[in-house]
Amino acid sequence: MRNETALTEAGKQYAEAHAAHYTTKDLLEALKLYKGVMAAHPNTKEAEYSQTQIENIVKSVVPKQRLLDAQVELALTCLRSQS
Repeated sequence: MRNETALTEAGKQYAEAHAAHYTTKDLLEALKLYKGVMAAHPNTKEAEYSQTQIENIVKSVVPKQRLLDAQVELALTCLRSQS
């Protein structure tokens, strides 16, 4: 009995994004590819992994204070739109 695992299309796309992220270190391309996985395969483990990887990239390139400022502005915008 052979124990081979065929990659799904989502798996192939995630692998491409992961390679851009960690092998070639092309973060712009990795972000684009991770977003593509999430858009094309939203209900898969690969979409969840992609979201985590996007969060990792954001944390690595955006200064903490700038990220917090953006989150506060987003929350304020959402709250104002609800009133």
